[in-house]
Amino acid sequence: MLFSITAAFNTVTDISPDMLAKLGIRGLILDIDNTLADHNDPQPAEGVVEWIERMKENGIRMIIVSNNFYLRVKLFSELVGIDCVRESKKPFQKGYKLAAMRLGLPKRALAAVGDQIFTDVLGANLFKIKMLYTLPIGRSDNRFLKLRRAIEAPFIPKRIYCGGQGAVEHHTLNAITYKEN
Repeated sequence: MLFSITAAFNTVTDISPDMLAKLGIRGLILDIDNTLADHNDPQPAEGVVEWIERMKENGIRMIIVSNNFYLRVKLFSELVGIDCVRESKKPFQKGYKLAAMRLGLPKRALAAVGDQIFTDVLGANLFKIKMLYTLPIGRSDNRFLKLRRAIEAPFIPKRIYCGGQGAVEHHTLNAITYKEN
């Protein structure tokens, strides 16, 4: 299935080393915008730097794969201390293949992490690796992003993984369309 999601999370920082171990995941292919940072923000979102360090301490290999332009991805990857693939052309497999090669792990030990259905989720499924979906962080007034989120809404998981509590209901549509309650 082209839009299959292994697990969904409120934020990337909800992904734990224990959960990754249960899924047999030893390497993560990470998106930047709306996953590790707000859209085009040069700084990681709150808790992301600490989360990356915790992943490293637990032996999780990571690489950033982004469609964003060279300098944006290069500067961000240097800031967080993770290798990167820039201008990857997700959902096509080129960026994923290069990332897997650099991580030195088989596909069965990899998962992609991202917030977009038609790039991150589709790309992970075309490359045949697990997909860990995160709700997008930040709010955007960008009309293109709002339109894209509205188109993606039917594909968004209706249940979100929350630590040891299992899955809980989540009002995903509100989160995706940025409507206030």
